[in-house]
Amino acid sequence: MSVLDFSDLKGTGQIIKYNDEPYQIIWSNFMRTAQRKPVIQTKLRNLVTGKIMEYSFKFGEKVEGADVLHKKAQFLYFDEEGSHFMDPVTYENFVVPKVLTEDKKGFFKEGSDITLIFFEERPIGVDLPIKMELKVTETSPGIKGDTATGGTKPATLETGMTVNVPLFVKEGDVVRVNTESGLYVERANS
Repeated sequence: MSVLDFSDLKGTGQIIKYNDEPYQIIWSNFMRTAQRKPVIQTKLRNLVTGKIMEYSFKFGEKVEGADVLHKKAQFLYFDEEGSHFMDPVTYENFVVPKVLTEDKKGFFKEGSDITLIFFEERPIGVDLPIKMELKVTETSPGIKGDTATGGTKPATLETGMTVNVPLFVKEGDVVRVNTESGLYVERANS
């Protein structure tokens, strides 16, 4: 258990324990007004429920850092319960609730390695890289003369997710997709 100082809360991404639940700071703003002690306004995402709340930390307020563990696991499948993963060393299976992985399931390929986030020995989320490479399985064919600035078209990726790609991208191409925005970044192969 680590106690964080007021200044540690300024950065986004920090995981804290608040009301015995793990929260990630997704936005923060340091505020100081005349004659008053400084405060840090924050938006916090509950890593168990996915809900977002706002809270202002006052100067001198002690905050406990959440004891989270990042562990590699292999994605198995997604169903109504959530996303199912397996520890490749112990073969233990984990289920991350559907509400916590619904918006990320388009990045899960069967058999791919994903980093899980654990809090008090239970999986509470996934930590994806900023960009992932996925194969285009279906898109309309390109026409000679299509360029990178000539517009976009929808493409279905190997995970079933659909993204808009430039007109020159064709079936079989591997593209990089931003895992935070879900948008096409670039073609991975030429």
